[in-house]
Amino acid sequence: MIDGIVHRVRTGVQWRDLPERFGPWKTVYERHRLWSADGTWERLLQQVQAAADAAGEIDWDVLVDSTIVRAHQHAAGARTDPPPAPASKGAERPEHQGETAWQSLHGRLVEVVREVGAWAARAAGSPPNST
Repeated sequence: MIDGIVHRVRTGVQWRDLPERFGPWKTVYERHRLWSADGTWERLLQQVQAAADAAGEIDWDVLVDSTIVRAHQHAAGARTDPPPAPASKGAERPEHQGETAWQSLHGRLVEVVREVGAWAARAAGSPPNST
């Protein structure tokens, strides 16, 4: 049964074209379908990997060949340095010196959210304007 499934996966033949030595194609197909649905293949892979890892037969280093990783078209010629910090009104406050651009952005977003919250609280306490 397993040899029939492995043969089909390796060769890519249709289920109906499995050689007769593996038994009825429909039986092989149904067994494969059931084992895929109930997680048998995943459990089998985990057990084989664990045994091979314990024996030191697996090298877990991951290597990526960048020649097959496509970059987005906008990635060509992109800046490598962070964007300049926006000019602030007045002198720069000392607590922001030494921060990265992302830390400054996060801090500014927090300030804006607080300002909007204060504005909304003041607006809720004032009488509505009529035009």
